[in-house]
Amino acid sequence: MPVLRKGILAASRNATVARVVAGAPVSRGVVRRFVAGETVEDAVRASTGLTGRGLAVSLDHLGEDTTDAGQADATVKAYLVLLDRLQEAGLTQGGRTEVSVKLSAVGQTLGDELAELGARTICEAARAAGTTVTLDMEDHTTTDRTLATLRSLRREFPETGAVVQAYLHRTEDDCRELAGPGSRVRLCKGAYREPATVAFQTPAEVDASYARCLEVLLRGAGYPMVATHDPALISRTLELAAGRTGDFEFQLLYGIRPREQERLAAAGHTVRVYVPYGDQWYGYLVRRLAERPANLVFFLRALASTG
Repeated sequence: MPVLRKGILAASRNATVARVVAGAPVSRGVVRRFVAGETVEDAVRASTGLTGRGLAVSLDHLGEDTTDAGQADATVKAYLVLLDRLQEAGLTQGGRTEVSVKLSAVGQTLGDELAELGARTICEAARAAGTTVTLDMEDHTTTDRTLATLRSLRREFPETGAVVQAYLHRTEDDCRELAGPGSRVRLCKGAYREPATVAFQTPAEVDASYARCLEVLLRGAGYPMVATHDPALISRTLELAAGRTGDFEFQLLYGIRPREQERLAAAGHTVRVYVPYGDQWYGYLVRRLAERPANLVFFLRALASTG
């Protein structure tokens, strides 16, 4: 499975493979297992349905590795439209629906100042709408820059959420630094292809790191956002949180284990569903396949059925 996962992740940034897959007549139902749709109307519709079932939402306008300033600006504007529409629909009160932002989508490749300006504009709009922003984490080469931007944004917007990835060797220390009062931290396993010099390579190592990081966050003074579908780690979270006085939430991906999402919510836990939307779905979809290669069989069967 590790070899298959590496192959899938390599495909996520292969332009030739991307053109073939993105251009294939894949049924809308296949992509929509993991992606809410391509338009802001799709995003609002999905958010309405999820919140109506007692779930919270974090919306990601898909796109990354932007190398054009005009596209970065267009992404920022897309988030502003999204936040305006969410507020109009009454979905932002109390942060029931927030947004997740990749800095590479708003110009990080072109410069940290451009990315921070775009993220700051989105943070301002989110606060005006009554909700929050979480900065997504990407591959390890951007970790320090993303955390530096986070620190800068938090001077004015302390509610801005951070994301850390358990497969990186550094993450336990990052959790200790980030787990302060008022700090919102999403802990996920990680979904990029990373070298052994910076990241754990086996599932057992990643799980062990996740458990250590989880303990740091749940014993800290911040607000942990536990992003996992792993039953063992969900159970461990509930054990560690039993004696915790502060709040926390679970975060699960759109289209994955929906019954578990509703089970946890019915038990009284805050459950936030990470909902991607937009036409730049290829890279996101491939990383979901890599996280659980059984999903690849589902996707390939659908590709074959459209031929």
